[in-house]
Amino acid sequence: MTDRQPKGIWRLTVRSDFAAAHALRNYCGKCENMHGHNFAVEAVVEGDRLTTDTEIVLDFKILKQELKAVLEMLDHKMLNEVPPFDVQNPSSENLSRFIYQHLAKRLSGREDTNGVRVHAVTVSEKAAQSATYMEL
Repeated sequence: MTDRQPKGIWRLTVRSDFAAAHALRNYCGKCENMHGHNFAVEAVVEGDRLTTDTEIVLDFKILKQELKAVLEMLDHKMLNEVPPFDVQNPSSENLSRFIYQHLAKRLSGREDTNGVRVHAVTVSEKAAQSATYMEL
């Protein structure tokens, strides 16, 4: 028998929000008209190693800073005017994918992220419903 520990991963979660207006194209209901939300966002990253000095996967401060930078692209905007939502519908599904991909790009461009990767991003228009995007 060996004393080897199993291979594990850690997942870190941060939550934030942004306010924006949108209109869902081809919806055939009230949401086809311009309306606003305070969107809630949850970002989950994962990593398989801890830093040698502080024994953390990633400083929460870095993760919150990078998520905030992505959300600033959307905050207090008419989403239908913000690319790619000038063509794509600004649905929670498309917003979660947009945030995921931009957050992943920002984190991969930093040297101090300890190899973490984005696991999932969830966007909620209301507490009772949400859309989650992840890449397999």
